[in-house]
Amino acid sequence: MSDSCFDSENEILSFLIEEDEAGKRLDAVIATKDTRHSRSRFKSLIKKGHVVLARPDQAERTILEPNQRVNVGDRITVTLPAPEDPTPQGEDIPLDVVFEDDDLIVINKPAGLVVHPAAGNWTGTLVNALIHHCGDSLSGIGGVKRPGIVHRLDKETSGLLVVAKTDAAHKGLSEQFADHGRSGPLVRAYQALVWGQLKNKKGTIDTQIGRSQHNRLKQKVLKQGGRQAITHYRLLEEFASEGDILASLVECKLETGRTHQIRVHMAHIGHPLVGDPEYGQGFKSKLNKLPRDLAEDIENRKRQALHAGLLGFAHPITGEEMVFQSEMPEDLQNVMNALKKMSI
Repeated sequence: MSDSCFDSENEILSFLIEEDEAGKRLDAVIATKDTRHSRSRFKSLIKKGHVVLARPDQAERTILEPNQRVNVGDRITVTLPAPEDPTPQGEDIPLDVVFEDDDLIVINKPAGLVVHPAAGNWTGTLVNALIHHCGDSLSGIGGVKRPGIVHRLDKETSGLLVVAKTDAAHKGLSEQFADHGRSGPLVRAYQALVWGQLKNKKGTIDTQIGRSQHNRLKQKVLKQGGRQAITHYRLLEEFASEGDILASLVECKLETGRTHQIRVHMAHIGHPLVGDPEYGQGFKSKLNKLPRDLAEDIENRKRQALHAGLLGFAHPITGEEMVFQSEMPEDLQNVMNALKKMSI
């Protein structure tokens, strides 16, 4: 038995557990009651405190574990938040504009800024800032939620990003990014601070990358079934302490543009990015060799040490070759300065 009702902002789903549902997981049972949403959506709602369980002769309580087992007669109440506005609105978010003309805009994106609206980040994104800054001039090819977006940077990756302001510019830039610089002037280079000493001072990583079956939010190198990913790297600097190379600064140039490509590739060869909360967990022991304040700074920041410092392309309208460079942001520079002091 289930019923739904609405208030001014939220939808309420409430039902009793029947005999054939007893002993099952809470998230699985809820998913059978409302097929408009996925089981993962209800998992998220449970973890965020949107589900209440009331047992006969017991006070109701908020459940935070999706694997909670249910009993006959349990009353389950789910509060589904009102849908977010699917159309991004302009927000007065400061932008570091490196270059802008009538056709495109180049932004130096800070770490922590999501590029476009998506689940969990419907506001406060680069797109919201661009709508406020550019008005209606952004290209519509990318769709309502991604106007003008030609390529992306991870939320916690800083650096250079170009956005199209006209459909013609969008088409021209997209063609260059699809070609990955193989036959044109497009170039993307990143500075990555990685753990350990590289065996080779330069090299090429060529693998298949696809979504991890164990964690759908992560990518991994696959033997088959993924998409080809090619990263060229070279050593820029090493940071040692008592003769042990603790970290290395590496330049990575992309020949393809897969999700988390540099982070996955560097971890694959045994040198995950410093501070990477998803792909660098196996190297936490390295933090023990750092001064406590530096180790805590890296641990608390939860931001991979990756910066898109070089971006070059042909202007999609004029054909002029354009190259932009961005210095490492202060937070990463501070980490490298502290590592250098250890080397003295």
